[in-house]
Amino acid sequence: MKQLLAIGEALIDFIPSESGKEMKHVSAFAPAVGGAPANVCGAYVKLGGQAAMITQLGEDPFGDKIADEFAACGIGCDYMKRTRAANTSLAFVALKEDGNREFSFYRKPGADMLMGADDIQESWFADIFGLHFCSVSLGDFPMKEAHRQAIQYAKNAGALVSFDPNLRFALWEDIEELRRVVREFAPMAHVLKVSDEELEFITGHTDIREALPMLQVGNTRLVIYTKGAEGAECYTQENCAFVPSEKVKAVDTTGAGDGFIGSFLYCLSADGLTAAQLDSLTREQMERYLTFANRFCARSVMGHGAIASYPTMEEMESE
Repeated sequence: MKQLLAIGEALIDFIPSESGKEMKHVSAFAPAVGGAPANVCGAYVKLGGQAAMITQLGEDPFGDKIADEFAACGIGCDYMKRTRAANTSLAFVALKEDGNREFSFYRKPGADMLMGADDIQESWFADIFGLHFCSVSLGDFPMKEAHRQAIQYAKNAGALVSFDPNLRFALWEDIEELRRVVREFAPMAHVLKVSDEELEFITGHTDIREALPMLQVGNTRLVIYTKGAEGAECYTQENCAFVPSEKVKAVDTTGAGDGFIGSFLYCLSADGLTAAQLDSLTREQMERYLTFANRFCARSVMGHGAIASYPTMEEMESE
C-alpha cells in the first residue's frame, strides 16, 4: 500500500473531565493529541497503512507531546516542521447537556497556521496514494496557500485528493467566508465527505439528492454522506449505496468522523484504486467500504479519545 499524507492542524485537545456541562462549568481538562487530519492518519496507520502529517508545531512541550505520540503510533513526522514564531495550537472541548460539543481554540496564531507554500516540497508527493485535508486550516493565513500548493503537487503526481470540511464555526469571524472557502476547495478533491450537520450550510439543501449537483463538480468523483446513527451513503455519477450504522453504546464520539474517512481511504488504497477509477466504483464496492468504515467508527466510539480508540485490523477481524 502507498502512503497517505494529510495536511493541516495537529494540536492538543483538552478533553473535559465531565460531560453534560458548558465549558465554563467544567472543573478539569486532560490534554490529548488531536486535529482532524492527524486523526485520519492515525486511523490509516492503525489499520496497517503508512501515513504522514504535513504540519508545523511550536518549539514547546505541547509540540514535543504531539511529535512523541505521532512517532509512537507510527504517523510519519518527516514533513512536520517546528517554529518559535508561535505556540502549538490548543483546543478546549466540552460536551453540553444537549449532546452538542462546545469548542474554544487557542491559535491566534498557532504554529500550524504559519506554515506556508514555500515549506511544501514536491518530492514528498512522488509516490503516494493520496492527500487528505479539512477546512480548519483554510483561513486567511499562510497555511491556506500551503494547502493549495500541496493539492497541486498531489494532483501532478497522480494521487487521490480527499476533503472533509469538518466545519468549526468558532474559528471563523465571518461564517460566510467559511462557506466560500469550502465551496472553493471542495471541487479540488476527488473524494468529498460531508455530514448531515454540514450539508445545508455548504449547499443550502437538506436533501442530499438535491445537493449533489453542487457537490459533484470539478474534480469530485465520489461524495460520501455520513448521517451518524442513521448510517452513511456514497454517490458517484453512475452508482450510489447506503449502509446503516451499527448500533452500539457510545462512550466518546471524539474523532469518529475522522476515523470514518480514514478507514474508508484505507479501503480504497488497499484495493489499489486511483482517482481515475472512482467513476467505475460498483454499488457492491461502495457498500463494502461503507460497512467497514461504519464498523470502524462503532468500535471507536466505545472507547475514549480519537486515535487511542481506533481499532487495529486484527481487532476489526476478530469480531
